[in-house]
Amino acid sequence: MKQIVPVETKQQLGAFIDFPHELYKNDPYYVPELFIAQRDLLTPGKHPFHEHSSLQLFLAYDNRVVVGRVAAIMNNNHNAFNHTQDGFFGFFDCISDGEVADMLFQRVHEWLLGKGAKTMIGPVNFSTNESCGLLIEGFDSSPMAMMPYNYRYYVQLLEQLGFQKKVDLLAYQFLAENFNDKPYKLSQVIRKRLENKSITIRPINLKNYKEEAANLREIYNSAWDKNLGFVPMTPKEFDYLAKDLKLIVDPDFCLVAEHNGKMIGFSLAIPDINQIQKKIKKGRLLPTGIFKLLLLRKKINAVRILALGVVEGYRKLGIEAVFYGAAMQKYREKHMQMAEASWILENNVLMNQGLLNMAAKPYKRYRIYEKAL
Repeated sequence: MKQIVPVETKQQLGAFIDFPHELYKNDPYYVPELFIAQRDLLTPGKHPFHEHSSLQLFLAYDNRVVVGRVAAIMNNNHNAFNHTQDGFFGFFDCISDGEVADMLFQRVHEWLLGKGAKTMIGPVNFSTNESCGLLIEGFDSSPMAMMPYNYRYYVQLLEQLGFQKKVDLLAYQFLAENFNDKPYKLSQVIRKRLENKSITIRPINLKNYKEEAANLREIYNSAWDKNLGFVPMTPKEFDYLAKDLKLIVDPDFCLVAEHNGKMIGFSLAIPDINQIQKKIKKGRLLPTGIFKLLLLRKKINAVRILALGVVEGYRKLGIEAVFYGAAMQKYREKHMQMAEASWILENNVLMNQGLLNMAAKPYKRYRIYEKAL
């Protein structure tokens, strides 16, 4: 018998986190999330999201076997900032069964209506500041760090339930054989022009990380504020993310732009930690996962360009080109085989054209869906 159960106990939360491991056990491209990180993300009192918003997790069972999961999410900060009444769904995983998916989303529908939502948007794991989007193209490789992954049939499950496209997000790939001197040489010319305007580019200072992170948050909330569905990160949310990123960040891949000493932009690329997480069974760091994480880190040969933004008033000066050129040079020096720039809104003409001009190839596409309640 199929039934939907709200997650209320630690045991149920564990089942919610672990379900994808069973679902994708035969998929060579699946990457397990770290259990500790997922548990803290979904637990009130652990992650700052829960201080201003709410969610309800649901599990689908068929004869006591978990066959699906989903989260109903009410992001109050998103609605206040965007003047909307949106509800979200996230953490969706399901066997290839339309009835199970329908039962899960009926519960999400009811819960969101009870919170006053008018629209259901997703998959979004809290907001577009976290993992979001449904993979619809590019199933022939594993996801990069902090990017989602799912089976092809998820598209059919959602669209049969009446979900429609809201927007697509693109991931671009730079391959090592296409790395050349051109972006770097061009960036050096632009860098000299910028220096004449008292604009300088430097690596992040990890010794002064707390102050740097505070400035990065200001830039992030300013530079991304017109992106679709954007919601500013609270100081606690950004600090939470910055603390996690500090464990893997490489100063050579995190660059800052300043004008007379004031930060006006930054670019951040992170090592593709998923190359290691693939080898950590069920996302458990203990007893052996932590050693794999430490020992294999030097073997990572790809990076994800996670964020790149410049505040208004300083755009189109070439700062973005300097960021990319300097980063590409470091990728070459460190023998990286691939870099991914993700994600980019499909309607961000300036960014998409810039990436195409640098021989980047769009190789994965993600979709955010919506449905009126």
